[in-house]
Amino acid sequence: MTTLAQRPTVQQSADWKNTILAGLANYIDAGSIVAGAAALALWMEAYRMSNNLVGLIAALGPNAISAGVGALIGGRLCDLFGRKRIYQYDMLFYAFGMMWLVFAMNVWMVVIGFFLVGLAVGADIPASWSLIAEMAPDKQRGKHSGVAQILWYMGPVVVLLMFLVLTPLGLLGARIVFAHLAVLAIALTFLRSKMHESPRWVEAQWAVATGPDTAAEPKVRVRDLFTRQHIRSMAFLVGMYMFWNLWAGTNGFFFPYILRTVGDQSQATAVAVQTLSFLIGMLSIAFIFMRVSDRVNQRKLFLVSAIIQVVGMALLAIFPLTLPLAIIHVLLMAIGQGFGAQCFFQLWSSELFPTLLRSTAQGVMFAVVRIVLGFWSFFVPVLTATGFHTLAWILTGFLVLSGIIGYWGAPRNEGKSLEEIEAERIALA
Repeated sequence: MTTLAQRPTVQQSADWKNTILAGLANYIDAGSIVAGAAALALWMEAYRMSNNLVGLIAALGPNAISAGVGALIGGRLCDLFGRKRIYQYDMLFYAFGMMWLVFAMNVWMVVIGFFLVGLAVGADIPASWSLIAEMAPDKQRGKHSGVAQILWYMGPVVVLLMFLVLTPLGLLGARIVFAHLAVLAIALTFLRSKMHESPRWVEAQWAVATGPDTAAEPKVRVRDLFTRQHIRSMAFLVGMYMFWNLWAGTNGFFFPYILRTVGDQSQATAVAVQTLSFLIGMLSIAFIFMRVSDRVNQRKLFLVSAIIQVVGMALLAIFPLTLPLAIIHVLLMAIGQGFGAQCFFQLWSSELFPTLLRSTAQGVMFAVVRIVLGFWSFFVPVLTATGFHTLAWILTGFLVLSGIIGYWGAPRNEGKSLEEIEAERIALA
């Protein structure tokens, strides 16, 4: 059997193509979230939604509970049946859910569509993240992970610009935006059909099927994920990413508030500022995370990003809200989060678990984070009503906790192969 070291150069050159095709799951994830948020006001007007119903949609949608449930199910299926089978056919399920939103004629079609889309998005994330880590060159795993995160930022940029152009069409414009995501998902189904299965997953399956239980990949049962070492890794990653995600999920509530408060900004200005924020984040990923994450001390790099974000958020909690302050806040947050928690969560969650439990672990952790965010979303409107500065202090606290946990638990795996990381893990067990 051909080993990883014997893979031909042609296959290695195709890794970037595989990374992009797998990473488009992030484009679809973020695009779905932003498209739903942008269409919410139109749906509220057209279908006379109550505030409770809006909260239900937010909690069940692709940004929260349904994505968590999808990740929990899809992650396990990924380890059992392979990455390719899940990430290929999952896109058809996504397109099916998205068509409910394209042709929604009442509020319950919106609820069903959002729930189905969330399930599909959640299932695709562990499949794509595992595939990217397993097929990336050993010394470029961070760089390849960064491409997926750039695609995550690109989704909102495209969706926001489409909504801006299609604003005169009202609800029809929203349907067109959803349709473009459905078409992309169908196209991805065909493009991904030509990809190969992860060589590391194939080799791990082969080792278990043909060798004794003393092979390098002996643990493939779900219960084996809950060892002391794996629980410690999951607790660290969930804590770091969950508190950061509580800030990121809430950001959608207070960011429009900033734009309105600092001068009653127009819709065009609001979209432009949001788009600029995402573009700066993409530059931060490309020129910081992708360039140095495979070569420098990742713990220190994470700490720098955390400090930048804490400072950026604390500015809103301490000082009166002015336009210059809002601009500084946007710049700091965009730069800091570009090479921060989300990039490292994708990278570290792919490194700290054996191949046949990698997607399962990612699914469990992603489920916890998104489900907690779903429940948190019910309380955000109440907290917002207590005052902007109160909410800003709470969000600053979340970022501080994320930074402390991330710095405390950050591994030093830069430049190592997944096999070397796994050998060290077994030695310490």
